[in-house]
Amino acid sequence: MVVALAPNVPALYELHFGVPMAGAVLCALNTRLDASTLALTLEQLNAKLIFVDYQFNDVALKALDLLSLKSVKPPHLVGIPECDKSTSSMDCKNISCDLDYNGLLEMGRDDFTIIRPNKECDPISVNYTSGSTGKPKGVIYSHRAAYLNSLAEIFRFDMRQMPVFLWTVDMFRCNGWCLTWAMAALGATNICLRNVSAEVIFDSISLHKVTHFCGPPAILNTIANAPAGNQNPLPFNVNVIIAGPFPYSEILTKVEGLGFNVYHGYGMTEALGPAIVRPWKPELDSTFENEQEKIRNREGLHNLLLEGVDVKDPNTMKSVPYDGKTIGEVMFRSNILMSGYLKNSQVTQEAFRGGWYHTGDLGVRHQNGYIQMKDRGKDIIISGGEAISTLEVEAVLLSHPKVSEAAVVGQPDALLNEVPCALVKVKEGFGATAEEITNFCGNRLPDHMIPKSIVFGDLPVNFSGKVQKFAIREKVNCSTSLSNC
Repeated sequence: MVVALAPNVPALYELHFGVPMAGAVLCALNTRLDASTLALTLEQLNAKLIFVDYQFNDVALKALDLLSLKSVKPPHLVGIPECDKSTSSMDCKNISCDLDYNGLLEMGRDDFTIIRPNKECDPISVNYTSGSTGKPKGVIYSHRAAYLNSLAEIFRFDMRQMPVFLWTVDMFRCNGWCLTWAMAALGATNICLRNVSAEVIFDSISLHKVTHFCGPPAILNTIANAPAGNQNPLPFNVNVIIAGPFPYSEILTKVEGLGFNVYHGYGMTEALGPAIVRPWKPELDSTFENEQEKIRNREGLHNLLLEGVDVKDPNTMKSVPYDGKTIGEVMFRSNILMSGYLKNSQVTQEAFRGGWYHTGDLGVRHQNGYIQMKDRGKDIIISGGEAISTLEVEAVLLSHPKVSEAAVVGQPDALLNEVPCALVKVKEGFGATAEEITNFCGNRLPDHMIPKSIVFGDLPVNFSGKVQKFAIREKVNCSTSLSNC
């Protein structure tokens, strides 16, 4: 097992090829890990080698010290230096890091024979889930799944030969949604970024003629809210693929008005990234705006290399009607799914029960086949018999010009069982009242979906930045009012 702790730099991209070619398995880790979590992860992986970018040298050394204290043999460390510099000045203590990445490359041999996998289902990488529903799990990808998914990405995102790809999606997330390998197949130019900002995005498009970039929905907020001085005119339309809750129409309209074509993907680590993608269809331009909005929020159809995607009753495993109303669990069946969870066969079997991968997400199926996500199974709110999607309420809250972050959970109610409650973070330099937020939602949501209480503050997140809704629920459950917890 070879581990990498680095941002989107050329070395990490190269490791996606060098490590498998050496017959090893790659695990690119979240750069936000603290030392104790990193140490536990390295122990679970039984890592033999770790490549560490200079920015994360301190946390890596602390993690290796923690392993030594537990009498666990630490992996050998190879430093990734800043451009045109070496790692000779790194304080490696008693840990073997006498090589930097560039020095290791110089040791390579031209006559090296690639060590190919014995079987196509042998592992190529391990990726960790974000831990949005609990403890992060190691997810094993096979050579076959990664290969097929890389080809699928080309179809999903309508890519042509030799695109220019801006690395705004983390390579440690599903191996950059498998786009690391897809870009090589297309002969693409890779623009690597240590940090992402609106200025960097617009400058890179202008300088390098970027054709595609990807990321979470927040990247659209970054673009839409950028100062006018940073919003340089685009030389041509640029494709941006997002995966996660679909942004509210105001953000989409602004981003599309700047010249970006938005694709919306739905997936997860276990599906090697976005499994289904819904591009914008030209015929929708003639639809009324409110109907257009409804269609935008549908996740799309399965891709060519995904054997099956369905919305099923998890108890009977029967497909729900194509009526846009009956809620079921979104499920996948395909060769482009994970092989299983690392050292956790029981959870793997549970995830694939009935021959389908259970996503844990709830959705409906429309008459034309499109799937519309409603919520995580654990997050959906049942209020007076009505199912409330927290994603839809959060999308409205995030469209408020003063709101930067928002999360909605169910709050116990004696009459209705549950009512929506919102935890809201206001943008720096702004002020807002609960009444103002409630009135804003009232103009955009049905009465039963309007949050019955609004609390302001920071959202609890884990090391990967995922909102921990279970932590918010714990506060909610301790009182009938979040503000009294």
